[in-house]
Amino acid sequence: MIELEVESLGLDKASNTPVVILREVGGDRLLPIWIGPGEASAIAMELAGIKFSRPLTHDLLSTVMRSLGSELVRVLITRVVDNTYYASLMLRRNGETITIDSRPSDSVALALRASAPIFADVDLLDRTTVEVEGATLEPGFAGAGPGGSTPEAEAGPPEKLRDYLRRLDPEDFGRFVP
Repeated sequence: MIELEVESLGLDKASNTPVVILREVGGDRLLPIWIGPGEASAIAMELAGIKFSRPLTHDLLSTVMRSLGSELVRVLITRVVDNTYYASLMLRRNGETITIDSRPSDSVALALRASAPIFADVDLLDRTTVEVEGATLEPGFAGAGPGGSTPEAEAGPPEKLRDYLRRLDPEDFGRFVP
């Protein structure tokens, strides 16, 4: 497992879909995950330190977990199946570890609130590059490059595409504004 941190939130200009961009801690590999607008807002508000007088959904769940004596120990992004990422919340309660299936977007929003680390299977970071090279792109990735061009059109052969991805700046996705 590789530890990740939230690099930024972006908006895929081609599909108008929010993207959370996770970066390998101490490295430069990125794991972009397309998410819903509600989860993107929850992540953006936490990153910005915006608090509301009444709890929003992720704040409520975080409070419920703590009130029941649970601690979010870590988030694991474990696999991708048919362009859908899967994650787990690892909770500790009374010395027992509890694993709960979760969407990565909800997991990231909760991890930020609990200051819990986020990990991904190393294969996911490797697979992202392999899938892009093989042109089996994540939904919404096409057209996300600078100027609206697709990475495959701009980059050409696999080695050039790999170089393109290494140079990719999260700003290329556009800014997400909640």
